[in-house]
Amino acid sequence: MPWNSNNGGGGGPWQPKGQGPKNPNPWGGGPSGGGGGGGGREPPDLEEILRRSQEKLRRVIPGGGGEGGFGRLGGLGIGILAVLGIIGWGLTGFYTVRPNEIGIERVFGQFTSLTAPGLNWNWPYPVGRIDKPTIGVQTVEIGLRMGPGGRGVRDVREESLMLTGDENIVDVDFTVLWLVDARRPQDFVFNLRNPEGTVRAVAESAMRDAIGRRDIQPVLTGARLEIERQVQELMQRTLNAYGAGIIIQQVQMLKVDPPNEVIDAFRDVQAARADQERAQNEAQAYANRVIPEARGEASRITQRAEAERERMIADARGEASRFNAILDEYQKAPDVTRQRLYLEAIERIFGGMEKVLIDPGEGRQNGVVPLLPLNDLMRSRVQDQGKR
Repeated sequence: MPWNSNNGGGGGPWQPKGQGPKNPNPWGGGPSGGGGGGGGREPPDLEEILRRSQEKLRRVIPGGGGEGGFGRLGGLGIGILAVLGIIGWGLTGFYTVRPNEIGIERVFGQFTSLTAPGLNWNWPYPVGRIDKPTIGVQTVEIGLRMGPGGRGVRDVREESLMLTGDENIVDVDFTVLWLVDARRPQDFVFNLRNPEGTVRAVAESAMRDAIGRRDIQPVLTGARLEIERQVQELMQRTLNAYGAGIIIQQVQMLKVDPPNEVIDAFRDVQAARADQERAQNEAQAYANRVIPEARGEASRITQRAEAERERMIADARGEASRFNAILDEYQKAPDVTRQRLYLEAIERIFGGMEKVLIDPGEGRQNGVVPLLPLNDLMRSRVQDQGKR
C-alpha cells in the first residue's frame, strides 16, 4: 500500500526511503527539548491515523489481509453495498393511500396515473413523487371566522358588506361546502396553488354578483334559496373554467342583515311593511267575501226579473189567445156571446161583495127583498165543526 510506513524504516511520502527524519512530523515541529524541559506539544501524526484506518477496514472486509486480497474482495463488497442500496431505495417507493384520499403518481414531475386506497408503489424520490389530496367535504367561511373548536365567531366586514342593486348595503355571512373532484384530482393538485383561498375569492365574487342584481327587500326576505342556487352555479362555472378540479356541493347563507349602524331603522321599515301587508290581506279578504255576495244578489235579482218577464209575456199571450177565441165566438153568435160576457162580468164583480136586492115591484115595502146568505152560513158551520 502506498500509505504503509511499516517497511524499510521509510519516512512515508514526505521523505525519501531510508532517510529517517529527525522529526517525522511532515508539518514540522518545534524543538523536542531544551530550555529546562517542557517543549511545545507536537501535532497528531497523519500517517498513523491513516494506517489505523486501513487496519480497521481490513478486519471488516472478508478475507482482508494483504494488498491483493483487499483489491479482489473490495470490488465485490462495493457491488453488494450498491445492490443493497438500490433495493433499499426501491423499497422507499411503497406508500399507503387512506380511504378518504386518492393517490396521484408522478415520474420526473409528470402525471402518470391515479391510485386507489391501499398499498401502492411508485418510483422513489427523486425520480417519482406522490400527492395524496383529501376527497372529503371541506368548508370555507366568508364574512366570518369560527374560533378553535367552533367556539366564538369573528366578523370579517371587508368580506361580508355588499352593495345591492338599489344601492343599499347588506351584511352577508355564508359558507361554501366543496370537495375535490375524484374524476380529476390532478387538476386540483397541478392547477391550484392555494385551493382554499381560490374558493373563498370565487365565492365572494359570485355572491357580490348575485346581491348586486337584486333590490334589498327580496335579499332580506324571500330570495335566499334562489341566491344560494345562483351562487353555487356561478362558482362551479368559474372553477371549471380554471380547471380547478373542485365540486361545489352547497352554499349556505347564515346571516343577511343590514349594517349594525342602521339595523334599527331597517327593522322599523320591516314592521311597517308587515303592517301594510296585513292591512292589504284583510282588505283582500273582505273583498273576497263581499264581492261574491254582491254578485250572487245581482244574479238572483236578474233571474227573478227574467222570470217575471217570462210570466208577464206568457200572461199577455194567454190573454191575447183568449180574446181571439172570444172574438171568434162573438163573430159566430154575437147576442149569445154578449149575454155570456155580461153574466161572467157580473159574477166576477159581485161574487165577493155584500149584496142587497131591491125589487121595485108593487106591493113590496121599500122594494127590499131579504137575502139568505147561504155562503156565510156554510162557512161558519165548517169553522164550528173544525173547532170541535
